[in-house]
Amino acid sequence: MTLVPAPEIDVRFGAPEAVATPWAEVARTLREAELYWLTTVRRDGRPHVTPLIGVTGGAGQEVHFCTGLREQKARNLGHGRRVALTTGANAWNRGLDVVVEGVAVPVTGRAALREIAEAYETKYGDDWHFDVGDGVFGSGDDAAAVFRVEPVKVLAFAKDPHGQTRYRFPASA
Repeated sequence: MTLVPAPEIDVRFGAPEAVATPWAEVARTLREAELYWLTTVRRDGRPHVTPLIGVTGGAGQEVHFCTGLREQKARNLGHGRRVALTTGANAWNRGLDVVVEGVAVPVTGRAALREIAEAYETKYGDDWHFDVGDGVFGSGDDAAAVFRVEPVKVLAFAKDPHGQTRYRFPASA
């Protein structure tokens, strides 16, 4: 588990009365999100953005997601692991938007995969039951790689009042 760094409010991007968003609120937003948007980069440098579901781990700072081995995001992650993951409220004056910039790290250990599979089912119900295979969820054509996004920088965009909080984490390998 990585320690959460101190928040930094960026006064250039918010109301004068804005204060730093506490990590507990950022972690709750990540934990409770039903949907995330993942940005990966294609081999030619074009971005690829897709919605997906996920679950958190650690101190709420690591989001786990899975992708079929033949999907575009899996191919993109095969040549570059830097990602951006976003979630939040699609509203101007309420809620919190969170952007996690980091590195997608494969999760392959059976115990970790089992724990993540249970977290998916707890969060999303029986429709999202995953069997743990050999280093992946499932097997064969239905196999899905599992990744953990290790944060490098997290931005929290508060909306009432508007304010931008930054958390910087040590860079992943």
